[in-house]
Amino acid sequence: MRNRFRAGKHTLFLCAIISICLISCATNPVTGKREFMLMTESQEIAMGQEYDPQITASYGAYEDAALSQYVNELGQKLARTSHRPNLAWNFRVLDTPVVNAFAVPGGYVYVTRGIMAYLDNEAELAAVLGHEIGHVAARHTAQQYSKSQLASLGLGVGQILSEDFRKYAGYAELGVSLLFLRFSRDNERQADDLGVEYSSKVGYDATRMSDFFTTLERLSGAAERGGLPGWFSTHPSPVDRIAACRKKAQEWQQKLGPQIWAVNRDPYLSSIDGLVFGDDPRQGFVQNNTFYHPSLRFQYPVPNGWQVQNLPTQVQIVSPDTAAAILMNIGQGTDPQAVAQAFVESSGGQVQSSGKTTVNGLSAYRLISDVPASEETSYRVQSYFIAWEGHVYVLHGLTSLSRFNAYSNAFITTMNGFAPLRDQNILNVQPDRIDVQSAGQTAPLRTLLAGHVTSELGENDLAIMNGLNATDVVKAGALFKFVVPGR
Repeated sequence: MRNRFRAGKHTLFLCAIISICLISCATNPVTGKREFMLMTESQEIAMGQEYDPQITASYGAYEDAALSQYVNELGQKLARTSHRPNLAWNFRVLDTPVVNAFAVPGGYVYVTRGIMAYLDNEAELAAVLGHEIGHVAARHTAQQYSKSQLASLGLGVGQILSEDFRKYAGYAELGVSLLFLRFSRDNERQADDLGVEYSSKVGYDATRMSDFFTTLERLSGAAERGGLPGWFSTHPSPVDRIAACRKKAQEWQQKLGPQIWAVNRDPYLSSIDGLVFGDDPRQGFVQNNTFYHPSLRFQYPVPNGWQVQNLPTQVQIVSPDTAAAILMNIGQGTDPQAVAQAFVESSGGQVQSSGKTTVNGLSAYRLISDVPASEETSYRVQSYFIAWEGHVYVLHGLTSLSRFNAYSNAFITTMNGFAPLRDQNILNVQPDRIDVQSAGQTAPLRTLLAGHVTSELGENDLAIMNGLNATDVVKAGALFKFVVPGR
């Protein structure tokens, strides 16, 4: 009886899955085949419209109108050749040093300034944009969504990711975590093929895609920063990727017939001349256990040994044992008490103590509250709401109720240390930037880079940035790039 019962349940489950598949299949725009899909095109577009402002807020838009226009115009040209030319495509440059590119369903494609520093020509950029367009055209993220929904059937996934945890632990990027799931190698291979196809059809030398993948492999050990995953975290490399891309590009060149295949190295390098490289200290940095924000003109101390992650929308400072954190962001409003009250109402916190105060001459409001993390547990949160130059800066120190006393001094020291930044040397700090120069002589790259090697960027690092080896010869008049330190 028991085995028959189990078989019956299994049969019912299979019947349910078959029923879902029968009513939830759609034609893939690339392959023309019917496939399981729980997301309609209108839902894809709605997802893109919802996530685009979140992504831009989380990682920051790079403020260079000319570069943004350059990327968008190239992206639009490629998108018109894709299998989904009627989507409202959008192409954006994100202000993060992480080397990556990704796309959101509905036609939103992002490249980071980090990846643009390592691209060597317009053909490589076209291949990267074409690759991401390919993910959207073939509905890869929508496929992942459908598979994850099917796998979570009956598991109550909505309860697994606590809304309170997302809100108060500061991991806002969990809301877009689906976008950074690793694609399958089959998905990657198909996106490679589509990137080659689209860039070839608009006249670019798509063999250059292989050159960039070689650069990526040389960068494979690079750190990931700013909360955004790096390329290999989201784009697993198919077997023989470099050779396969070159072969596919040659096939398309034969199919499309003889022509001069565009590389456009000089226009591309000119477009990134002056590009910010690495972390931008003007958006915040730590020095001598103090966090400084030159653009917003404030500073505060960081507890010794605590780790700092500086995101565009929030600074996260985590204790060595990860049992406590200090989070800082900008509140909605200009009155500290009103912002504090809004926090209490939105968090459902139980106020333990509160009152007006001043912090280094600035009007502020302090608050201790117990914020529910689940039905069984709560965080105890020490909060300061500090008015400075038209904003209210919100600092939350949070840990479990049982450990609050152990961390309260660290919370209060940091919050009471919030102060206007007046040191002109720090206020005027500048980021490192890409500098593009013309070779004055025919010489090995090593010779041209002499004087530009630093402790942070060695000769090999700069060679990778140029898509070369240090011993490769650069002809007189050819452009090459290096990094000019900003501070």
